[in-house]
Amino acid sequence: MISKWNYLPLTTEEQKLETELASRYANCPPISELLVQRGISSVEEAERFFHPSLKNMHDPFLMPDMDKAVNRLNRAMGSKEKILVFGDYDVDGTTSVALVYKYLQNFYSNIEYYIPTRYDEGYGISIRTIDEAAASGVKLIIILDCGIKAIEEIKYARELGIDFIICDHHVPDEELPPAVAILNPKLEGSTYPCPHLSGCGVGYKFMQAFSMSNGIKSNELEGMLDLVAVSIAADIVPMVGENRIMAYWGLKRLSSNPNVGLRAIIKICQLNNREITISDVIFKIGPRINASGRMQSGREAVELLVSRDFAEAYQKAKNIDQYNKDRKELDKRITEEANAIIESHDTLLNDKKSIVIYNKDWHKGIIGIVASRLTELYYKPSVVLTLSNGLATGSSRSVQGFDVYSAIEASRDLLENFGGHTYAVGLSMKEENIPEFRRRFEEYVAQNILPSQLTPQLDIDAYLTFAEITPEFLGLLRKFNPFGPGNQKPVFCSRGVLDFGTSKLVGKHLEHIKLELVDNTSGKVMNGIAFNMGKYFEHIHARKPFDICYTIDENKHQNSSNSIQLQVKEIRVVTE
Repeated sequence: MISKWNYLPLTTEEQKLETELASRYANCPPISELLVQRGISSVEEAERFFHPSLKNMHDPFLMPDMDKAVNRLNRAMGSKEKILVFGDYDVDGTTSVALVYKYLQNFYSNIEYYIPTRYDEGYGISIRTIDEAAASGVKLIIILDCGIKAIEEIKYARELGIDFIICDHHVPDEELPPAVAILNPKLEGSTYPCPHLSGCGVGYKFMQAFSMSNGIKSNELEGMLDLVAVSIAADIVPMVGENRIMAYWGLKRLSSNPNVGLRAIIKICQLNNREITISDVIFKIGPRINASGRMQSGREAVELLVSRDFAEAYQKAKNIDQYNKDRKELDKRITEEANAIIESHDTLLNDKKSIVIYNKDWHKGIIGIVASRLTELYYKPSVVLTLSNGLATGSSRSVQGFDVYSAIEASRDLLENFGGHTYAVGLSMKEENIPEFRRRFEEYVAQNILPSQLTPQLDIDAYLTFAEITPEFLGLLRKFNPFGPGNQKPVFCSRGVLDFGTSKLVGKHLEHIKLELVDNTSGKVMNGIAFNMGKYFEHIHARKPFDICYTIDENKHQNSSNSIQLQVKEIRVVTE
């Protein structure tokens, strides 16, 4: 699907701010524009952005209920109560549990952890788990990356003498569970400065507050930021403010001295002895951790992440790597089946503004990935459902700018359960409710989605000439890392470029183009790669001008020096 190229010039107010920054970055004019786009309005702010500091982390006690949470934890430890750390089976949940459990183990031994199975127990805390916890003497449950909607379950736990501390980041309902403390920056009335923490990020802030209340030095906890960085990348939370600080230092830890379990995964992924990036986490590390909960049990991922022996961890990482290979095969098959359903229904393909599909035999652990693929391919809000424990259970994903949580909430009377974020929601319903849910979901989307939201937008950050891609510019551009929502990797556009005469088709089916380009300003040659754009080769080879949108990558391993490559996102033929 061809994207609409979208460039928004700076407003008059933003142009004033750019002028103030331009004096500091005069040799690299595009840098000032990129900074202003990110809400940076002074040289001082720019320097803080370029040099993320742990000193700029927020006081954890700014989060509502933090004092209650810390007091209850301190009381439990002082009374030698049994504590259970409970979490979701995905990357965010398993890293959350690993961080809190492993950190508290340094000071307290009467503590266990628990991850539910996706298939037998499903999402969140269950009555069965509470009964088992009570039978084993648990008095306090710290629940991470879930729990904000577990009203009846936590009421039941209170009757059995079990208290809950909720550490969640999902959107809460008006009614909240009767927990001792609820740590969630999205609570109504919360003024916590970073409202979009990951679940692991909330757990980290809890441990930070616990440390401060007990006079514990921060070194040990800061050494666990690699787990937080993995959760931030995998859960795709905004890469701004405190999240960006934690991701920055967590990536440094991943690259230099990672958690034993993460080191084993890094070796499996062949990422050792190199600088780990957010992309490495999203496409290599995160999927392997996730595969444990998708294919078998998320508990295996936590066992890996809390491991202290590398040989043991490496064996667990190999098992999880195999789960990921199995997941890929299932993912491919189910995506093909889903595409076949859509392609066979003209109304679903052409007339509907949304996609809701159901197959009772699909693997529950894969449908979230399939929903993401369908949304990416057809650029429509998508819901994929399968049958699990007698209910139609599924995942939804959305397009940029459309709140799929609100779309699903509008049909909450048809649902047994639902929860999530603006762009991703999990849900379950009775099988007989699917047709009415499909009708209502389509009706809501059709009435509320903007036409522009149904077309991919390729947002251009700045226009560049090749002459402006200097070592100084690249050095400053590097400092925009780590990238993510709210701080996406800059997309540049260069117009009227030409083949240097040496571009060629590559790939098994000659579907990609290895580019060597010049523009009309400097004669500077730039290398690039255009994946799956072989259809443009004839135009390019004829040395006709064309426009390109691209990101800039650096290969630090080629010939022991940086090799610059343009990752071309789209090509537009220039018509004369």
